[in-house]
Amino acid sequence: MTTIVWKSLPTVLTVDELLDKAFSRASKTTQQIDDRDKLRRTRKQMLRMVQAAGDVLSATLIKWVERWPSLDQLSHFDHALVDAAVGCDDYRHSLGTLHWAAKKVNEIGQQNQIKIRRTRRIELMHDARREAYGRISSIVGQIEPALDWLSEARDTLRYLPSIDPNEACIVVSGAPNVGKSALIAAISSGTPEVAAYPFTTRQLHVGHFEHRRRVYQLVDTPGLLDRPMETRNPVEMQAVAALEHIGSLVLFLLDPSDNATTPLNEQQHLLSEVADLLPQTPLFVVDGKADLLGLEDEENSNPASGHLAISPTTGRGMEELRTELINRIAFPEDAERLSLPEDWPRRDK
Repeated sequence: MTTIVWKSLPTVLTVDELLDKAFSRASKTTQQIDDRDKLRRTRKQMLRMVQAAGDVLSATLIKWVERWPSLDQLSHFDHALVDAAVGCDDYRHSLGTLHWAAKKVNEIGQQNQIKIRRTRRIELMHDARREAYGRISSIVGQIEPALDWLSEARDTLRYLPSIDPNEACIVVSGAPNVGKSALIAAISSGTPEVAAYPFTTRQLHVGHFEHRRRVYQLVDTPGLLDRPMETRNPVEMQAVAALEHIGSLVLFLLDPSDNATTPLNEQQHLLSEVADLLPQTPLFVVDGKADLLGLEDEENSNPASGHLAISPTTGRGMEELRTELINRIAFPEDAERLSLPEDWPRRDK
């Protein structure tokens, strides 16, 4: 499955904007018609206007349907995110409504073009064109709720993270203010992507690093995995369920320092809840704020807990963390990614 770039979702016009676009272009097509015979000229103009209006509307609606990802082709993670953010049933119904309208607009155009061709009275040609415009406007008016819904849904979906389901994904979790965002910024190869999360008022942080052409994605989900179960609403719980489909590993960051915002016993309770929420995902616990723990320079782990100790601020333990993440995430189906095919020509030394 390919990565969905939600930011590329097209803008959805209102009913008035859509009709104005279609009828304006239709009017311009009459300027290209030159026939001395008034009857033939009028027939060509009316035919062209009806045809153009229908084509513009139908093409625009179909383009929107095609550019919005099909739910059947989404990864389990993206499908679950869409359902949590806007609802899959409404998503499917709204796109289906646009597809129906595109078909009806074409049918109306064809029916009224037949009327225009069959009459030799100029006033009836104009009547047929006006009738087509009226019926087309009625159809577009009927899909106004779907257009409004898609417009609002776009404002939400365009902030969903673009995560490749075929690459490793590390879910970074922990209590607030333990340094999750700083960790992602320190270990990522570039500036982490930060986007508004559609399920909370907080932010989603996504970072990446590469090793041997393999991309490792790090996702911090504040508002989902950093507070007790009873404070999460049903939509957020659905989003948590989505993480089960992408998590290759859960990296849980503890702050065992004396000035931790959340007491250590509460952090450990949250750790147990995260383990229960994602039972199928391996768990890796790391101690942060190593620069505040008074460790010896040669110590890579915290003697009090036995966890790897890191500090994004000073860089301590970050290379060890990166190596450990790579070692813990195995790709058995592609273990020989850099090896040559058996029939590759070789030259003996």
